[in-house]
Parts: sequence; C-alpha cells; structure tokens
Amino acid sequence: MTSPPFRNPDRRSHTPLVGQIGQDLEDRIRSGVLRRGERLPSIRRMARQCGVSTITIANTYLRLASTGLVESRGTRGYFVIGPERGTPLLQRSIDSMWLLQHAYEDEAPVIKAGCGWLPSDMLFTSATQRALTGLSPQKLAAMLEYGNPYGHAGLRHNIRQMLARRDIACTEGSIILTHGASQALELAVRCLSTRGDTILVEDPGYCNLYPALQALGLQIASIPRLRDGPCPEQLERMVRRYQPRLFITTSILHNPTGTCSTARNMRDVLRIARKHDVTVIEDDIFLDLAPDGQQTLSQLGGLNAVIHIGSFSKTIGPGLRVGYVACAPDTAQRILRQKMASNLTTAPLNEEIVHNIVSSGLYRPHLANLRESLMRAQARVCSRLEQAGMQLYFHPAGGMFAWARFGTDRDVRALAERACSYDIMLAPGHLFRPDEQPSQWFRFNVAHSDNPRLFDFLEHMTG
Repeated sequence: MTSPPFRNPDRRSHTPLVGQIGQDLEDRIRSGVLRRGERLPSIRRMARQCGVSTITIANTYLRLASTGLVESRGTRGYFVIGPERGTPLLQRSIDSMWLLQHAYEDEAPVIKAGCGWLPSDMLFTSATQRALTGLSPQKLAAMLEYGNPYGHAGLRHNIRQMLARRDIACTEGSIILTHGASQALELAVRCLSTRGDTILVEDPGYCNLYPALQALGLQIASIPRLRDGPCPEQLERMVRRYQPRLFITTSILHNPTGTCSTARNMRDVLRIARKHDVTVIEDDIFLDLAPDGQQTLSQLGGLNAVIHIGSFSKTIGPGLRVGYVACAPDTAQRILRQKMASNLTTAPLNEEIVHNIVSSGLYRPHLANLRESLMRAQARVCSRLEQAGMQLYFHPAGGMFAWARFGTDRDVRALAERACSYDIMLAPGHLFRPDEQPSQWFRFNVAHSDNPRLFDFLEHMTG
C-alpha cells in the first residue's frame, strides 16, 4: 500500500510547522494509512518532501514518539507502533513528571507559558560573564576543589546582610548553602522528620514538593491556600488530627497563585505552630522579587520558630543551582551533618560567581529592574488573560505567576495536550495539588506568556 504524498505545511497558518506535520502523520497512523511496524521516511527525506528543515522533522518525530505513536530504532530510523485502525490514540499523561521532563528539554514547546523560571533575556547573564572573566587561574583552580561544607564564606556573609535588611536576624554560622532550594528543603525535612511522619503542605503548592516528600516515606496532609495565605482554621484542625512536626509554606509570591500571606495570617500561623510545637519551613525563593518592605514569617517569628529557605535561581540564573537555608544554630548543625553525609559540599565555583555578583553593587539595581519588568508583564498578561475570557484568582503585585481558569469547566488534561500541538506548554492546576486532584486552574508564568499566539489559542478555546 502506497501512502499519498506528504503535503507541504501552510506557513501562513497560526499552527506551527511541527504541529501541522505531526497532525498529518497522526491522522495517517490513526486511519491505518501508516500501519504498525511501517518505517517513516528518514528525517532528511521527510524534510525535502515537506520543504522544511531537518530540525523541524526531528522535533516532529520526537513529539510523535512521546505520544507512543512511533519509536526510534537507532540508525534504522522511526517506526509506527501506535494504535491499529479503529483503536483509540494513546494519551500522554500530563502529570508533574511530564512537566519536569518536557519543560527542560531543548525540544520543549516554544511558548513555555506554564514553566517556573525566568526567560533567558531576564537572567543576569552580563554579571555572570563578568564574574567568570574576572577569575584568575589561581582562583579558578581553588574553586574547582572541594569547598567549605557550610558553603562560600563570603556569600554567607552577603546573605546575612540581605536577611538583616528584611529584619531577619541570624549569624553566618546559621546559614548553609545548598544545591538550589530543592536540596535545602530536602535537608531540612530529613533532619526534622522520620519515615511515616505526616507533613503539612499547601494546596495548591509547589508541584515538585509532593513527590519529594513521598519518596522520603512521609505522609502528606494539605492546607487550603487562600488569597491571604494558608487557611488558619484548617491548619488548626489538621495539626490536632495528625500532630505533625512540620508545616511547609510559601509566604511571599506563592507558587502557583502569586498571593502573599498577610501579616494577620502569618501571626495566626505562628500562633498555631507555637501552641502545638510545629516547625514552620518558609520556602520563600521568590522573596527577592518582592518589595523590600514585605513581611515574612521568618521576620515575625524569628529563626527559632521558622526555617527560612532562599535561592538565587529566580533572580540570577537557575543553572547556577545556589540556594540556602537559614535557621537556628542547633538545626543548622543537624542540616550540615546531613549535607556532608549526602553531598559533602556544594559547588564553590557557582557560589563564587553568585558572591561576586551580589558583592559587585550591581545586584540590587538588577533586582529593582527585574521587579519592575515583572510588574509590567503581570499587568499585560493578566489583562490579556481576562480579554481571552479567563478568570483570575488574584491580581498579583509582581512576581512570575498568574493563576487563572476558563469561565466554564473543561477537560484540562485534554486541553493541555492540545496546546502541545500548537507548541504551547500549559501547566494545569492538578499538577500543583497533592495526589493531583482535579482542578480547573492553570498556572501562567507572565514572563513567558506575553505572546499573541498563546492568547489566540486561549480565545479559540473559549470561543
């Protein structure tokens, strides 16, 4: 059986070339024109037939492989393995692991509307380049050796000063540098819990946190996240019910809702935590994107009651993987021992780069410019989302995220799948809930979402 020739994609269409060619192939597989076991044209041959680049065809085949329709057999090429005629198309599972895998791939959807980091044009690349260029051969050699288990002494001094400006008092011996905030969270949880314990988390909240806690053998109980912070009444009930040792919360520019806890809400959280001897872990990696006057749990409760976690991934660059934990001295010693047992030390070179940037006098102006850029992006994207027929949960005062939904209930997983065919990565709300319970909400990263193609797609979905 000879397949009809592949048609050239329409370059005037809003649908990307990868989506058009992929849909043509998918239709042929589903209809039985391309049968199970049949070899697809080579990438070069397919590119010539469709009049596109080999990269476009390679991305198309990779996309089809991720759906289970085709598979790569090395040098032999790609072969159809998808459903026989009349059987349903294998659906991809849009879950937290899918988001993690596909968001970081080079061939990921072009518009990463659901991702959790800054675009390349907002990263502090100029200062990073300057820091690298300024390293002498002797300094570089020293940075390639194992570092201090606490982390770079100069950077810890910088962090102590930064926290002091926010009225969070600590010593440099209470600050430990980590491989990003994720390691800081894991180390703190490992030191203050045992397998089988129940940990309180926010719902919705940080999507990577839930599988990380489950991998440690911990149980999860959730506290609803409201516009003014975690629900105090539910927190009190869950503390009485489970007697947890830890509550993990984000006070400032919460991920994914973009909300900030009010001072009253934070005082309620601290009152409940003190009453029931619960340690609060404040995961505030977006703190530097908020104005200097923004209050935090660490400021109100002090580091004897709160463990503060921060990061430079959201302000300088995620690839540096430099985070930190600030806490009471005895807790810091336990975290230090856990860090040395699992990783020995963190990367001195990366920490030296961050120290150079923070010490240069350029970091604070950079933060001011970054905050202003995100404020403008928030205003534009939130306005466009509403124009596209979506409802906002909250109008954030800066930061990266907007939390929005369609006016009527949708099959959000299917909608996210459809967005992929248009080279748009959405982040549906179930990814941010424990056990991925259903949700009609979507997280939008305003720094990546200011794109007409995204709003055209959303308007089409609401039409």
